Amino acid sequence: MTRPGLLIFCNLVIHFCIAQDWKLHIIDDAHSGADGVRISDIDGDGLKDIATGWEETGLTKIYLHPGFDLVREKWPATIVGKTPSVEDAVFIDLDNNGAYDVVSSTEGTSKQIFINWAPDDPERLLDSSMWLTRPLPASVGLMQWMFAIPMQVDGANGVDIVAGAKGDHAKIGWFRSPPDPRHLDEWEWYPIYSCGWVMSLFARDMDNDGDLDVVASDRRGEHRGVRWLENPGRGSGLFDEWENHDIGARDREVLFMDMADINDDGLEDIIVSEYTNQRVVFMKRRDLTGKHWTQEEISLPHYSGRAKSVRIGEIDLDGSPDLVHASETLSIKGKHGIIYASPEKGINHSGWRSISGLIGYKFDRIELLDLDGDGDLDVLTCEENYGENSKGLGVIWYENPAINFR
Repeated sequence: MTRPGLLIFCNLVIHFCIAQDWKLHIIDDAHSGADGVRISDIDGDGLKDIATGWEETGLTKIYLHPGFDLVREKWPATIVGKTPSVEDAVFIDLDNNGAYDVVSSTEGTSKQIFINWAPDDPERLLDSSMWLTRPLPASVGLMQWMFAIPMQVDGANGVDIVAGAKGDHAKIGWFRSPPDPRHLDEWEWYPIYSCGWVMSLFARDMDNDGDLDVVASDRRGEHRGVRWLENPGRGSGLFDEWENHDIGARDREVLFMDMADINDDGLEDIIVSEYTNQRVVFMKRRDLTGKHWTQEEISLPHYSGRAKSVRIGEIDLDGSPDLVHASETLSIKGKHGIIYASPEKGINHSGWRSISGLIGYKFDRIELLDLDGDGDLDVLTCEENYGENSKGLGVIWYENPAINFR
């Protein structure tokens, strides 16, 4: 058997012996360009719901968890707004009325952030006509917006919005909420750091001083890498550039990241998917200052696609955390889009296991949660493209079989 033939054979063995255990369930495949999944319980039933932007279609949609009995069927959904070139959609209760609105970040030529105001009546969440979509004036035309998170920055009024962008004049910064968040023309924009292409943002108290700082992965530009921006505290410094602290993966093309206490030392660590060397980079936090880190790297196996996204979770129920990695395989045939391994076993390529098999070409951000209520963590994600002239798998989840093998 030739060497290429042997490689194909090994890929097929991995696919059929392992990936078949993980059942694929489609939540929604009605449109083109599903780009990211963000979750929150917006209807108060204790189950996580989903917000997703459909970039190529120019729509933002939400999905309500239908309950464990119906979770393997397509979920109840509605379009909450027309949002051209939407890159990210996140639930935020902007006006503190108990209803989760959706904030959509758009790139391309759109270059604006849309606020999709939710209906006050939770019984009307799936009524598209009850949602009101308006652009945030302070965002219009400034830059290509990529990602946003809720964060109380100044301690006043409602929750603020921290956002990041890509391309020319890209910044990380925050939109200051006015006394009445519904007055969108009164929101103000304050840039705090220049960036190249923001992939992830987290709000964390990195220096243990009682306020929230901003942690970011920056994919492009002269400052690319993982860093945190120090909140200067109450006062005029909030409106100026924040002090930067490099964490790791400096001058690497980093993509989506996750934060968790991986080594059980009481300190939250960082793990990021890194395209430059096709690796997962593990940054261990060493103290409460947030200024001392060590870095380890795990190479991705040859049957993985181009590095894209990583999350930490207890996948195989052996008591230790695992890495779940998603990749792009659009231009690389015979690759597995979603794989997992423990950090220790991931160093040895034989320790990786396939979740998706050979199906899918452009997987995106991952969420790990127990969607079917059986006690193990499932994998929620989206798949944006499935070859030319096709819309992709859409919003999907993979059912973890681990509970069946205990």
